[in-house]
Amino acid sequence: MANHKSALKRARQNVVRRARNKTVKTRVKNVVKEVRLAAAESAGDATQEKLREAKSIIDKAATKGVIHKRTAARKISRLSRMANAPAA
Repeated sequence: MANHKSALKRARQNVVRRARNKTVKTRVKNVVKEVRLAAAESAGDATQEKLREAKSIIDKAATKGVIHKRTAARKISRLSRMANAPAA
C-alpha cells in the first residue's frame, strides 16, 4: 500500500480513472456488438446508422486515451468493411 502523500493521491486517482475507463470500454464493446448484429441481419440503413454511432463512440474513446488511436482505427476499419460488404 502507498505510504507517501503523493502516492496515496495517485492511488485514489487510479481508482476513479479505472472506473471511468471501464465504462467507456464496455460502451465500445456493446456498440461494436450492435453493428455486428445489424450487419448479420442485413439491415442496410440500420447498419449504417449503427456504424455512424460506433465510429463516434470509438473515436471518443481514443481521444480520451482509453484505447490506442490505432486500435480505434482498426476497429472502425473492420466494422466499416463488414457493414459495407453486403452492399458491394
